[in-house]
Amino acid sequence: MFCEPTLNFNQLFFDNKNMKENIKTIGILTSGGDAPGLNAAIRALCIAGKNKYGMKFVGVRNGYRGLIDGDCFKMDNMDFDSMINMGGTVLGTSRVKPFKNPVPDPKTGLLPVDGIKQTFKKFKLDALVCLGGNGTNTTASLLSDEGFNVIGLPKTIDNDIVGTDETFGFRTAIDVATNGIEAIRTTARSHSRVMVVEIMGHKVGWLGLYAGIAGNADVILLPEIPYDIKKLGKFIKARKAAGHNYSIIACSEGALNIEESKLSKKEFKKSREAMTQSIGYRVAKELEAETGLETRTSVLGYLQRGGEPSPYDMILATKIGAAAADFLAQKKFGNLVAVKGGEITATPLSTVAGVVKPIPANDPMLQTARNLGICFGD
Repeated sequence: MFCEPTLNFNQLFFDNKNMKENIKTIGILTSGGDAPGLNAAIRALCIAGKNKYGMKFVGVRNGYRGLIDGDCFKMDNMDFDSMINMGGTVLGTSRVKPFKNPVPDPKTGLLPVDGIKQTFKKFKLDALVCLGGNGTNTTASLLSDEGFNVIGLPKTIDNDIVGTDETFGFRTAIDVATNGIEAIRTTARSHSRVMVVEIMGHKVGWLGLYAGIAGNADVILLPEIPYDIKKLGKFIKARKAAGHNYSIIACSEGALNIEESKLSKKEFKKSREAMTQSIGYRVAKELEAETGLETRTSVLGYLQRGGEPSPYDMILATKIGAAAADFLAQKKFGNLVAVKGGEITATPLSTVAGVVKPIPANDPMLQTARNLGICFGD
């Protein structure tokens, strides 16, 4: 029996001539946590794309949620001049992941990926630019596998995206966290206390390491280096005996002790879910019990990714955003706009998806910190 061939995605939702003609209409979304530099990158992409290639841009509201629902708008009349130093994201964001436990929409009956196809068709999108971290670019990779023309941009204060030396948002967060550590120091000194400053970084400790060094912390606790509370207590007591009346501990929110490092991923997750307070409070409690010294905790939290980007991040985000326009014109789909050795390069989204970039054991900054006498609890 003769069966008609099934039409592929490009045949269904893209005019085949797009493979020969220029890319003209592009959707833009931001997903995951907000970070300084998002608006600067969006601005650079839209200005460079319009001026250099005559591209038009469609904003997608609230990340992948808006892409599924078709919640989009033309960006023609946006005031791009005011966006370079604006914090947050003008497009809004969400943590919706279309490929994680997908269920049909109760109103339309469409699965998330089918809703996305409808959005591409309705707004005549030739391509999509996704600005975000690991989760965002993992979804972008899956969309690329489905046949969508997708490009990713590396945004995260954690600096943990594989295939790029830097992510925009990281340097601003270092500034904020460093200022936080310095502000806590006056209280620690005045009250002769041990102060635990909790810094963002669930899975990797780049932010904690850099801010800890810049803020002159005495101890830095990272997800990559399990701590021993007895060794940590011994170090703090030795500082006290040497005449230091206070100590500062920069603690990544993903820091873990030696016992936890032996747990399976499932067991560790269950253990953390059972905690009534974040890790900074637990470290303070453990340390006070171990040393007898008054210990307090300050959680910097969302301050680290809020507010205006630093000039460095404005420049980095602008550089990456403008380069994304070139990627679109050159049809470098399925790639992350990455930075290596100061140069823009393409990193396949497939190598970025589902992984993070931890601090290697031989990282020069780790050695620098140890040379300075900073303790890592190991």
